[in-house]
Amino acid sequence: MDMPDPNGPRPRVTCTSCVVRELCLPPGLSRNELESAEQLVSTRLRIRGGGALYRCGDAFKSLYVVWRGSVKSTVTSDDAREQITGFHMPGDMMGFDGLGAGSHTCDAVALEDSEVCVFPYSRIDGADAVLPALRRHFYQQMSRELVRKHESMLMLGSMRADERLATFLLKLSDRFDALGYSRREFVLRMTRADIGSFLGITLETVSRVMSQFARQGLIDFPGLKRVRIADREGLGRVALGREAAPDRGCGPAADARAGGIAQRRATKAVRVPVVEAFA
Repeated sequence: MDMPDPNGPRPRVTCTSCVVRELCLPPGLSRNELESAEQLVSTRLRIRGGGALYRCGDAFKSLYVVWRGSVKSTVTSDDAREQITGFHMPGDMMGFDGLGAGSHTCDAVALEDSEVCVFPYSRIDGADAVLPALRRHFYQQMSRELVRKHESMLMLGSMRADERLATFLLKLSDRFDALGYSRREFVLRMTRADIGSFLGITLETVSRVMSQFARQGLIDFPGLKRVRIADREGLGRVALGREAAPDRGCGPAADARAGGIAQRRATKAVRVPVVEAFA
């Protein structure tokens, strides 16, 4: 693990001036309540791109909120096949997988240089008297994650490849919109292989369907890893299965084959934990 630079900036963790606090804390808190909420945050961690926030099997001690950057959650089978189970953006709380058994059941890996706020669970558990709305808000965060898991199961179980990718792009667009960014144009921080792993299709299928969407005028690519949704209504019709793509390789049989190939081609994750702590 790389050591933090002792001469580098050490920003103070403050909730009162945080731009994503309405996403990770109950809305409408007074200034005094916000100052109390700051006591729940032990530190802010900087994770370099490719570094791990935690690994499967690590003891559960804290919940984490993405403050800057993005993180992916992955599970790995005994024979080293990797499956991405989620992408986390600023304001998202993560680490709930460790609540049940007391240890994490997945890896959390930064897609880019990122920072997360650390909420030790012991502090959260004892915060009811000071912030009674906090526990309810954390339950809402857990519910949000469950809803996303259910949506993912729906995509994997009943959608064609083009429907999966259209749904993924639209939901990602909505998440950027909730953060105050453009819902029409954004950067894909994850690779196309990551997208394929999450959607249960191959890298080749992701690239083919992306190109197909571009030919249909649904999306375009104004820059490296940048996507622009040119026809949101048209993309929505594809997501709902009302406008089937002409490429016959996107049918259910092809999806099943693609999913199997994606699993066989998955490679063992490289464990590179690189985390820096701020006071």
